[in-house]
Amino acid sequence: MQSSRTKAPARATLIAGVCGAFFMSAMASASAETLTVWSGYPEMAPFYEHVAEGLKKKHPDLQVKVEAIALREHEKRVALGLSSGGSDITVIELAGSTATRYLENELLPKAPDDVASFVKDPQNFGTFFSDTASYDGTVYGMPLFRGQGALYYNTEMFAAAGLTEPPKTMDEYSEYASKLVQRDASGKATVSGWSMRLSGGGQGIAEKFWVNLHQYGGALLETDGHGKWKAGFANEAGRKTLKQYLDNIFVAKTVSPEMPADADAFERGQTAMFIRESWVIGDIAKKAPNLKYATAPLPKGSIGLPTNLYVAGEEGKTQIGWEFAKATNEPENLVWLLKNVGWLPNRSNVDYSSVTKEQPAFAAFVDYPKDYSFFTLPSIGPVEEILTRVAAQLVIAFGDASLAGDDAKIDAFLAKTADEVNTILTREGLLAK
Repeated sequence: MQSSRTKAPARATLIAGVCGAFFMSAMASASAETLTVWSGYPEMAPFYEHVAEGLKKKHPDLQVKVEAIALREHEKRVALGLSSGGSDITVIELAGSTATRYLENELLPKAPDDVASFVKDPQNFGTFFSDTASYDGTVYGMPLFRGQGALYYNTEMFAAAGLTEPPKTMDEYSEYASKLVQRDASGKATVSGWSMRLSGGGQGIAEKFWVNLHQYGGALLETDGHGKWKAGFANEAGRKTLKQYLDNIFVAKTVSPEMPADADAFERGQTAMFIRESWVIGDIAKKAPNLKYATAPLPKGSIGLPTNLYVAGEEGKTQIGWEFAKATNEPENLVWLLKNVGWLPNRSNVDYSSVTKEQPAFAAFVDYPKDYSFFTLPSIGPVEEILTRVAAQLVIAFGDASLAGDDAKIDAFLAKTADEVNTILTREGLLAK
């Protein structure tokens, strides 16, 4: 977390000047018994409606309007709305790293004392989650759910390859990929052994690379503990990670940027294994209900992308919004969330065994080793720019066969990319010495 608040009035003024008119038409009119919920995940709408129904037992006249749209459109809506002001009571769903830009500009209010005490209680949330709902040590959000990776693997393909358990080390990931890949008569891969994120949305490529890097003990960004950061991948961990990608693409040829990838490929039997978040479980149930698969924790740990609820509105009138945010964390509601939506609740002192017994695939996400470690995206303004820039460079590397097997070239590539990251951090006054 940053040690001091950095103001960015010019950015806020620019957004407000361009987009102020939009906000007034986008926000729903509100009263003391009316609130709006803004979500960036359409699949979350039934959950918020479920919470609203429960809250009506105490507030029978409460009207809750849930507006759940695609994430990128949601992020634009939030930027427009918060910078333009308004008095409506709105519960806003945001990743902790995304919320930072608004906290820097004092566009979101801090949580009331009862919510802050609930969030800071270690019986409810580990420090990983309470910290990402805070800024400068003050609680601003209510932790709710997270994106977290685990391995998905096709059990029928594993059995056919003579594999009886999931890989437990990164070396085994590559060994398994070579045994699982399926080829046509010419030797071209038709089913990838391990679907690695090689193309697609920019930021996601860097995030998935960071997940693999984490298994080697590395990080894209490292902090000095005082709000400053630097690139942390131009080293042995970064070399091992990129080398594994390149070996699978160009040496073992178990995967390529052109092959079908990710959840769609897994559901269609076009890849044997891949790393993804828990939402895939529900997606498989809908699109490939007969697919034989299992999940497993990653070797060392996973990315954890916590999403929190923040409340915006006229000062002194946001109580109902915070009451709603707190109600989302009632145990019954969190069990409902995991079972019916598939996102992982952040609260720890809740029994989710009824869900994992019914759907064992969730176990890899909630029953992991005690020494399992999590990392998240730093709550700094340029984090998305950094991830997008790293992703663009990685795409170039994934298409450059000359890098494969050449440690010197890999090191040079990593050093150049790290310099670009550090240049962005320097520009923002965030570079660690």
